[in-house]
Amino acid sequence: MFGLGAAGAAVVGAGAVAASSLFDEQPVAHASSTSDPYPFYGRHQAGIVTPAQDRLHFVAFDVTTDKRAELVDLLQEWTAAAARLTQGKEAGSFGAVGGAPEAAPDDTGEALGLPASGLTLTIGFGPSLFDDRFGLAAKRPSALADLPKFPGEQLIPEISGGDICVQACAHDPQVAVHAIRNLARIGFGRVSVRWSQLGFGRTSSTSRAQATPRNLMGFKDGTNNLKLEDADLLRDQLWAAGQDGSAWMAGGTYMVTRKIRMMIETWDRTSLLEQEQIIGRDKGEGAPLGKKAEFDTLDFAAKGSDGRPMIAEDAHVRLAHPSFHGNAHLLRRGYNFVDGSDGLGRLDAGLFFIAYQRDPRKQFVPVQMKLAKIDPLNEYIKHVSSGLFAVPPGVRDGGDYWGRTLFE
Repeated sequence: MFGLGAAGAAVVGAGAVAASSLFDEQPVAHASSTSDPYPFYGRHQAGIVTPAQDRLHFVAFDVTTDKRAELVDLLQEWTAAAARLTQGKEAGSFGAVGGAPEAAPDDTGEALGLPASGLTLTIGFGPSLFDDRFGLAAKRPSALADLPKFPGEQLIPEISGGDICVQACAHDPQVAVHAIRNLARIGFGRVSVRWSQLGFGRTSSTSRAQATPRNLMGFKDGTNNLKLEDADLLRDQLWAAGQDGSAWMAGGTYMVTRKIRMMIETWDRTSLLEQEQIIGRDKGEGAPLGKKAEFDTLDFAAKGSDGRPMIAEDAHVRLAHPSFHGNAHLLRRGYNFVDGSDGLGRLDAGLFFIAYQRDPRKQFVPVQMKLAKIDPLNEYIKHVSSGLFAVPPGVRDGGDYWGRTLFE
């Protein structure tokens, strides 16, 4: 899955910020600066429709305890720490230097003196958590069905899946890394890190106040992504509801992650004309082919002087467009990554794709299946990691905790 946002999710409505789409029907303003905190408590978890921050540290954990009570205790401890960390505080009440010198500190200390930097922490539960260890099998949502095998994917099991994931987004990479490090520290003996991913340079906008960023192929990405301001579409396409079949997920959503390696060197030797034809947009402005401005409507009927469609039949933006998939939309908030080189002088780089939706079976799966079969972009990308997680509703107040509705 690459460039779904740029494929043209329909955008409706206008306004500065949606009142109903983020924190419990209360108006939410954008942070006045990149140093400021976002609220932690609310009907929905932060880090979904929150204006996408610049940096990511994503981690998937395996639960190592088989005791339900220990897992619940961990979620409560994590929630308390997350509430503090997202407000720019240390992970524990004694902090990095305030406790007994003979004891391990309550915080690792590398973020001392740093502001909140817009940190958000978002938790999700993978299909593997709903086995027979914790008595959760009957509560596995039908929408959390295992993803099918897509043509051409080359998934590496060691960097796929996981019982629990945490997405840390911030404007300062040290703040995001600090948060994940401390959650892993708190979880010692009950969870272990399965895999993690650092990301930089968001590859989509989740608010109209943000400019459209570029991916590592040089194209604007996420032009028509679902936005914070699209309250009606978010209610229909993003947030799970009680009538969906899993009451505990009401106010939650479903996350799909895909690590997509780009064949950077091959792409860089491809002509500009071919690059634009593959994507279906021009590389400079980001306009649909045949149009002039980035936000012009995609016209799939328009033809050039040679009688051929301006946007090719197999162009990425056409294949992924909601109009060809029952009006299915995704809210994307992925990131670029560069993980060094592969030892052969090639960059190990690409897109860490993250998308939220109400039901992956109806949204991500059909779109990705179409792309995997015939998208010419497949010559330049390779899917190497995959994750699927049920993201529970938000934490209401200090007496609540991540995943409470699942364990009630």
